[in-house]
Amino acid sequence: MNPITMKLQADRLIEEALREDITSEDVSTNAVMPEYRKGKVQLLCKQDGVICGLDVFLRTFRLLDPETEAEFFVRDGDEVKKGQLLAEMTGDIRVLLSGERVALNFLQRMSGVATYARATAKLLEGTKTRLLDTRKTTPNMRVFEKYAVRVGGGYNHRYNLSDGVLLKDNHIGAAGGIAAAVKAAKAYAPFVRKIEIEVETLDQLKEALDAGADIVMLDNMPPEDMAEAVKLAAGRAETECSGNVTKENIARLVSLGVDYISSGALTHSAPILDVSLKNLHPLD
Repeated sequence: MNPITMKLQADRLIEEALREDITSEDVSTNAVMPEYRKGKVQLLCKQDGVICGLDVFLRTFRLLDPETEAEFFVRDGDEVKKGQLLAEMTGDIRVLLSGERVALNFLQRMSGVATYARATAKLLEGTKTRLLDTRKTTPNMRVFEKYAVRVGGGYNHRYNLSDGVLLKDNHIGAAGGIAAAVKAAKAYAPFVRKIEIEVETLDQLKEALDAGADIVMLDNMPPEDMAEAVKLAAGRAETECSGNVTKENIARLVSLGVDYISSGALTHSAPILDVSLKNLHPLD
């Protein structure tokens, strides 16, 4: 992960996770290891997948003790196998014990998202269609999960509400219609911002195109309507299809020729990749 992003965004979130896990002290660790002692522990993979979040994993320990060291045998984006040795950590045994669960939580979650994204993105290989994530992320985990999507081979949609204009059904209802919503957005948003609007029917699509939308999101349309929508939008707007897209059903959309397919499942339904810290032992 970019060191600037780590410093400005990730550090605070990692610290909050550590504070959630250690409100005053780690009673178990302090009971068995009351004083400093240097130790080493192995990071092992327990199932096949794509590893992601190694910088965040190490940063978790270093926020507790900057002297913690890691020797990594893989890099973010590598495909890993069950039983593989991923890294060896060296440092204060108290830190290795107290930071273990939080560090693994980040690494497992990010690796799970990257693994799911990699499997889904492979289904789009050979087409012009790009796989996008959404804002359906775990609270306070967005920076980590969206990074993991990119590591897995997907692309990021807007990061947050300040990042771009996306007019959905309730925005359209509030504005009084598609044409009114697009007009209001064009008047308000900086000229460098594209205007994307959600449509559910071909009639709505035509209205959005006539209003000058830059991107149309084809939401939960039947595949035959999506195919027609791509033809109607050609040369006038980019197309994105969305609506309950998962790794299991994305194949039905591959041949439509849309520019983008967005899937909330990349972040809200990806299972973790199981990894663990094992074989902790003192070095002196």
